[in-house]
Amino acid sequence: MRFGERMRARREELGISRAELAAMMGISGSAVGNYEGGVSFPKEEVLLRLFDCLETDPNTLFQDSFRGGALVLDRTERQLLEQYRGLSARGRESVRSVVGTLCAYRDEVESSPAEAEPRVIPLYRSPAAAGYAAPVFGEDFDYLEVAGDVPLAAEFAVRIQGDSMTPYIEDGDLAYVNRDPLRPGDVGIFCVDGDILCKQYYKDPAGTVYLFSLNRARADADAVFTSGSGRTLACFGRVILHAPPLPGRG
Repeated sequence: MRFGERMRARREELGISRAELAAMMGISGSAVGNYEGGVSFPKEEVLLRLFDCLETDPNTLFQDSFRGGALVLDRTERQLLEQYRGLSARGRESVRSVVGTLCAYRDEVESSPAEAEPRVIPLYRSPAAAGYAAPVFGEDFDYLEVAGDVPLAAEFAVRIQGDSMTPYIEDGDLAYVNRDPLRPGDVGIFCVDGDILCKQYYKDPAGTVYLFSLNRARADADAVFTSGSGRTLACFGRVILHAPPLPGRG
C-alpha cells in the first residue's frame, strides 16, 4: 500500500472528508486529492500538519511491511528519518538531491531500453501565463510522455500563454517544472490571488516579493507583494530554465 492510499485509509478511518481535512490543514481540497492519488507529495511543513490532523506518525504512512498488524519502520529507517529531520533546510535539500540522483542512476542501470516503460509527467491543460490559468492543480491534466529533450528533473509541465516571458518562454511553449526551493532569479509557477502566473522571483531583505516578467517590455505584468498587503501568493514549483539576471541587478 502506497503513501496516498494509507493517507486516504486513515482519513476515512477517522470519518474525515477530503474537504474537512483540507480545511484543517489550510490547503486546497485538490491538494489533498493530489496526495491521495499519488500525483504529488506534501512538503515537509505540510506533512507535519498532516500527521497531526490524522493523529498518526511516519510509521503508519510510510512503511510497506506489516508487523503484528501494524505498520512500522525498522531501526535503520527510523534512524535515517530522525537524522534527516534534524538537518537544516539546505541539508535536507542536499539529501533529496543526492537520493534523486542515485534513484535516477539505479533506474538507468537496472532498466534496459527494451524493458523500460515510457516516463510520463502531468501536463496541465489550463495555461499559466503572463497570463492566467485555473488554480486547481491536479484535476485538470493529461499525462505527457517524457522524451529525451525533457529535463530529467521535470515533475510536471504547464503550457504558457502570452508574451510576458518572451524570448525565454514563448506563447504556447511548455514549461517544465519541479518542486525545488526557489532562489532569487529563479522562474516559478505561482498562484496569485487565485490566478496562475509564470514569473521570475525575487525577495528583498525587507520581505517584499517581486514577480518579474522576463520580457521587460511587459513590465506592466510584474507583481509586487508587501507585508500586510492582504494578497495571496503560493508557489507551485520552479521552472527548469536558465533565466537572465534580475532586472536592474546585473
